[in-house]
Amino acid sequence: MMQTLPFLGLRLLVYVGVAVGYMLVTGMGAGMGYGLAALSGPGTQSSAAVWGGIIGFGVFGVFMYWAREYLLYLVKAGHIAILVTLLDGKTLPQGTSQIRYGSDMVKARFAQTSILFAMDQLIKGAIKALTSLVRGALSIVSLPGAQQLSSILHAFLRVAVGFVDEVILARTIHTESTNPWGTATDSLILYGQNYKVMLKNAAWLAVLVYLFSFLVFLIMLAPATLVVYWMPGAWSAGAFVFALLFAWSIKAALLEPFAVTCLMDVYFKTIEGQQPDQEWEARLEQMSGKFRKLKERARDAMRDTDKTPDMGAQTVRSQT
Repeated sequence: MMQTLPFLGLRLLVYVGVAVGYMLVTGMGAGMGYGLAALSGPGTQSSAAVWGGIIGFGVFGVFMYWAREYLLYLVKAGHIAILVTLLDGKTLPQGTSQIRYGSDMVKARFAQTSILFAMDQLIKGAIKALTSLVRGALSIVSLPGAQQLSSILHAFLRVAVGFVDEVILARTIHTESTNPWGTATDSLILYGQNYKVMLKNAAWLAVLVYLFSFLVFLIMLAPATLVVYWMPGAWSAGAFVFALLFAWSIKAALLEPFAVTCLMDVYFKTIEGQQPDQEWEARLEQMSGKFRKLKERARDAMRDTDKTPDMGAQTVRSQT
C-alpha cells in the first residue's frame, strides 16, 4: 500500500476535503440563519443558526450522495487497479503518473461511471445475502441469548463486508476480464465457497479499522469543538458531528485501502486454482435477487460480445 503514495495523497485530499466541505457549508448555513433571525428581532438567533446549520449539512449531504459514484470511479477503483498490479508482482510504467495509469486501467474495463457504480451496488447486495448464512446458523441454536447474539453478529458482519465489494472489483482487474459482469459473478461464487475464511479476515480487519477510527475521532474532538465555538449560535452536537466526519475521512483515505489490500491478498491466495461451484451458484441465486440481476447482466454482456462484428475482418473483406 505504501508504494501507492500518490493515490493515498489523492484519497486524503478528497476525503478530508469532503469533511471540510461539510463544515464550511454547515457554517455558512448557520451564519445565514443567524443573520436572517437577527433581522426579525432578538432571541431567535441561536435556534435559527442551529436550523441553518442542519439545512446546510443536509444540502451538502445530498450533493455527496450524487457524487459518490464519481468518487468510486475516479478514486477507489483507480487505487484498486494499482494495488492489483503491485500484488501481481508487476512494475508500474516509468514516466507515467500513477493516478493516470490507474484511471486508464479502470476506463479500459468500465467506459462509464454508471456501469461501475451499478455493478458495485449489485455486488454489495449479493454480499449481504451471504451474511444471512451466519445469522441463520445461529438462529437455529436454542441457547439463551442466541437470538440477540445473532442480531449483534449480523450487524457487525454488515460492517465487516463493507470492504468486500472492492475485493470483488479487484478480481475483474486481476483477471483482465473483457466481461466484468461475468467475472464479478464468478468472484462472488468463489467468495461464497470460501466465506468462512473471508468473513473471519474481514471481521478482524473491521475491528482494527474502526478501533483506529475511534482513536482519530477522540483526537479530532478538540479542534472540532474549537470550530463549533467560532460558529454563530450554539450547536452542542456540532463538535461530535465534525469529529465523526474527520474520523470518517481518515478511515476512507488511509484505513480502508489497508483493509482492502489485506483482503485482496487473502482472497487471491485462497481461491487460487479453484473453480466456481454450481451448488454455491444455485444457493446465491436463491438467496439474492441482486445476484440474479448480476448474472442477467453477465449474460447480456456475453450476447453483446457475440453480436459485435469483427471490424478487422470487415475491413479486410471491404478491401478485397
